[in-house]
Amino acid sequence: MHIDAASLPSSAVLLDVDGTILDLAPTPRAVVVPPDLVAALERLLKRTGGALAFVSGRPLAELDLFFAPLRLAAVAGHGAELRRADGLVARTGRLLDPALKAALIGIADGRPGVTVEDKEYSIALHFRQAPHLAHAIRDAVNAVCARFPPRALEILPGKSVLEVKQPSFNKGTAVRALMRHAPFRGRRPIFIGDDVTDEAAFAVLPEFGGLGFSVGRAMNGIAGTFETPGDVRRWIAEMGAPRGERILTQKEAR
Repeated sequence: MHIDAASLPSSAVLLDVDGTILDLAPTPRAVVVPPDLVAALERLLKRTGGALAFVSGRPLAELDLFFAPLRLAAVAGHGAELRRADGLVARTGRLLDPALKAALIGIADGRPGVTVEDKEYSIALHFRQAPHLAHAIRDAVNAVCARFPPRALEILPGKSVLEVKQPSFNKGTAVRALMRHAPFRGRRPIFIGDDVTDEAAFAVLPEFGGLGFSVGRAMNGIAGTFETPGDVRRWIAEMGAPRGERILTQKEAR
């Protein structure tokens, strides 16, 4: 199925951030927001009548920092935080146990190239700069989590990252909640994501007749793929342009 700009008034566009609209960087704070991306998102926001949202593992405050002055509706922290289009923020996650946080942060000690990202509701250990430590990091994270009650924690694998959070929320539960509120309610969601953590969001799309598109690799149940985040950025620019009617992806339905 082709997606053109004429369908935007009845659609809701949901975008993962890292690896989807932004190129991955060695560390989370090193990502670069292209100068024209914020303007393109603002135009797409108008074309969708406000039904545009981020669906990200990043904290809400960090999304606002990187995309200032734009403040979109957002699923943040893998669903721990939800900001509706009217600006109301709900937080469904609980802060991580201090002992758990200390133990996970300690994994990075003495391991150059391992970066800790404390998101309050989760802890992420990035090893993009030390790929040879991947197995050691996984073993250490598993050992720490084994000290806590079964099913009390969830380990999310990603691209050169492991993240620990509570299993009571995810991107899918938060997308479902977002779709209950205007202007998303009653629309068909179009979600674009790139990683394992996006699978929970892809899974709820059929409930709303939605479509999912991946970046960089094929994933089960998606309608098509983009090659790179740059391709997604070009699509955003095309869809936000006046009277644009460009195809969503050249690799659709492969």
